[in-house]
Amino acid sequence: MNSSNQVQASALLGGTCLCGAVRYAVKDEFVYALNCHCSNCRRATGSAFKPFAGIERHKLTLTQGEDALMIYGDPHAAHDVHCSHCGSLMYSVVREGAFAHVTMGTLTDSPGIRPTAHIFVGSKAPWYTINDSLPQYEEFD
Repeated sequence: MNSSNQVQASALLGGTCLCGAVRYAVKDEFVYALNCHCSNCRRATGSAFKPFAGIERHKLTLTQGEDALMIYGDPHAAHDVHCSHCGSLMYSVVREGAFAHVTMGTLTDSPGIRPTAHIFVGSKAPWYTINDSLPQYEEFD
């Protein structure tokens, strides 16, 4: 097989919490990336919005700190995964466990994807003004 027929392997990106107790690896094969302004994401991050990238759950692997995880929500359904030491929100398990929404701020490597829209702007923080040209959606399905 010559090099033109070979499939390029995607990069493996690293991620970590604030204190370094929890680390993960994720393939740079994100399907979508969005900025969520819902009140739950704002509370979970302490920020105006949560930039996240969605990927099939099996493409994300914990590499360190499984014993340091704190699960918020139903561990058998939708839930958030935090570091139990520093509280960092690492990712959310969604869509019946099939996908992970990786908080882009925990990535230590730069992904190939960028957020493409703002979602749940109908409940965004009133003190925050969106100043970019990305599409804005009041809600999101």
